[in-house]
Amino acid sequence: MDYTKNGKTFHCPVEAALEVIGGKWKPLILWALGDRVLRFNELLKELPGVNTKMLTKQLRELEEDGVIQRTVYPEVPPRVEYAITGFGKTLIPILEALCTWGAQYLGAEGESISECPAKPEKKKKKKKK
Repeated sequence: MDYTKNGKTFHCPVEAALEVIGGKWKPLILWALGDRVLRFNELLKELPGVNTKMLTKQLRELEEDGVIQRTVYPEVPPRVEYAITGFGKTLIPILEALCTWGAQYLGAEGESISECPAKPEKKKKKKKK
């Protein structure tokens, strides 16, 4: 049986799920947002390696799929914030399971993975004397 959603046809629910959250950046965007509300530049800082074009594209797709909400405040300069929707929050247990699995895969299951950040801690540069 085929399924259609947002003008796209899927052959099974797993295909649809991967379309919504698949790729390198979408799960990391969702994980970075968690229960927080972040602005675009804050998301850029949370996701080292992503460029503005890709982040914009991924945010638009997540918004189109109803997973995140974009709020624009009529200020000068305009302020835009991103947050996970109620529907998007149903993905958090899945991301937590992926984090646990990834820690086991990396042999890091003894470490605290409750926070499982989307980015590694930045190393402090040593000051030259």
